[in-house]
Amino acid sequence: MSPSRRVTVERNRLRFAAAHMATFGGDMEPLHGHNYDITVEIEGDLTKDDWVWDFGGLKKIVREIADALDHHFLLQRNSQLLTISELPDAWRIEFRDRTYTFPKQDVIALPIENTTAERISEWISGRIQQGLAEAGATNIRRLSVGVEEMPGQAGWYTVDL
Repeated sequence: MSPSRRVTVERNRLRFAAAHMATFGGDMEPLHGHNYDITVEIEGDLTKDDWVWDFGGLKKIVREIADALDHHFLLQRNSQLLTISELPDAWRIEFRDRTYTFPKQDVIALPIENTTAERISEWISGRIQQGLAEAGATNIRRLSVGVEEMPGQAGWYTVDL
């Protein structure tokens, strides 16, 4: 196995505030929000400039993702428990005796089954992979993304590339 090098970026401007209602055990949490912090670690071979990837470039990719999520309701578009209707100018979410209607401009409809920190980190990972590919990164072998809902409580997603 060849040597491995890693870089990590976290917190500072890599955060967003968002609302959600995760489902678990056949039930749904009440509507609430978090001040999320994102941590990203990439592992790979050194480039010709002797770095895995430029910190500034990686932070820019992650910051753009965080900014897009900031101050929105995160909708688990692929939920198996919620009845979700896309209206011309709103999203309607129904669960048992509760119905919520959110203006479209306040919603990020994520193609995930649940808005847990683990699933959000997986979605963010896909966006980071896309950003790194667009920036020409061919040396990255592993990507880990952590989404912290509150201090000491984070969900992680790690993928080998």
